[in-house]
Amino acid sequence: MAEKKESPFISHIFVCTNDRGGKRKSCADNNSQLVRSKLKEAVNEKDWKGKVRISKSGCMGLCAKGSNVMIYPQKIWFSGVFPDDVGEIVSTVQSIVGGD
Repeated sequence: MAEKKESPFISHIFVCTNDRGGKRKSCADNNSQLVRSKLKEAVNEKDWKGKVRISKSGCMGLCAKGSNVMIYPQKIWFSGVFPDDVGEIVSTVQSIVGGD
């Protein structure tokens, strides 16, 4: 039987890395793998490990607006994300996690 628990993370960030190979617009077109990598680096630099989790996800259903990043349980959604936008996401997470 499945065990139901509360999430151990303050925030869980999902980065869509869906790649349709150029057949249709997808989040990978905006280099979402690099977005994910930069977010993971930021979590390590800020010492948020255990507080903030970065995960890749499949399609979130808004490919035309990708790359898509969502933060849970805060229900924050970023669309049209490029690697240069990671700082804005990190600032948002900073306001959730607190500290410097």
